[in-house]
Amino acid sequence: MAAAQHGSSTKYGTNIIGHRQQHKGQEDGNLTSLSFGEVIMATKPSQPPSLRFGQVVIGPPGSGKTTYCQGMQEFLSHLGRKVVVVNMDPANEGLPYSCAVDISELVTLDDVMEGLKLGPNGGLLYCMEYLEANLDWLETKLEEHSDCYFLFDCPGQVELYTHHNSVKNIFAQLAKWNFRLTAVHLVDSHYCADPAKFISVLCTSLSTMLHVELPHVNVLSKMDLIEQYGKLAFNLDFYTDVMDLTYLLDHLAADPFFRKFLKLNEKLAGVIQDYGLVSFVPLNVQDRESMTQVLRTVDKANGYCFGDLEERNLHAMMSAAVGADFQFTSTLGVQERYVGDAEKTVEEEVMDL
Repeated sequence: MAAAQHGSSTKYGTNIIGHRQQHKGQEDGNLTSLSFGEVIMATKPSQPPSLRFGQVVIGPPGSGKTTYCQGMQEFLSHLGRKVVVVNMDPANEGLPYSCAVDISELVTLDDVMEGLKLGPNGGLLYCMEYLEANLDWLETKLEEHSDCYFLFDCPGQVELYTHHNSVKNIFAQLAKWNFRLTAVHLVDSHYCADPAKFISVLCTSLSTMLHVELPHVNVLSKMDLIEQYGKLAFNLDFYTDVMDLTYLLDHLAADPFFRKFLKLNEKLAGVIQDYGLVSFVPLNVQDRESMTQVLRTVDKANGYCFGDLEERNLHAMMSAAVGADFQFTSTLGVQERYVGDAEKTVEEEVMDL
């Protein structure tokens, strides 16, 4: 597969160079026989592609990326946006949504694993590198939907967004094609119930934000299951706004296992707070208000709400200008809906531990 791809690119590269050398003199002669106006038109640079907006949906496996794309596609369709979904995951089978562009037409994880004797992780890395080497295929597919809003359903391998460069380079090329994208990073909300896991989520989110280099929205998905594995130690806004993590470290230090890692956790929390970049938007795909809040945040991040693609009304402009008070009120509403009343104080829970 790799050899065939390399041979194809060499073939096309040779043809292009030969064609340019062969017809250079002919093109120069043709320009001299044209009128002044025709010369101007012939030498006028091509117009850049029209501005296109969208979301790249990323996150660890099982965080709900495909479900989010399905729900957001339906939600945007009801709002009147013409939306298409691009499946960027070569291991994604049985898609629940209508897919306009599917990477499995180019490469599949099963074929790579079988042909190159790679495991699922190595095979997925190879698939992304293969897509990066064949971006002309992706460009051709996307040009068929130039007037649409895009949802890119990406793979769930964490290292693709923390230190591997293929996906980052693909996003950068999309930006050169005049895409205005927002990275929507989904993580399971029930990690908030475990202080150690929540710190890990914060580190992963921060690393992803710094590596991907796109406008970024972190989302706590599956809010209806937030307390499935335990009660929250603090109010929901503590986790969405990532407040003073020293309180979380005190709660974590009560566990004898994590007490010996206290200094390490303090350093990690210090890095997160020094950057001050990570915050979360709560989401339940089945809740219309929750989807609206996520969409407003995404539209504000990539500038869609300031464009001319939809009617500019007062509501749209004000939704982009909301401040902390609105966000706080929204978080309180989510907490009342999905988080149960605490039966014990934090101090009592620490004593129980």
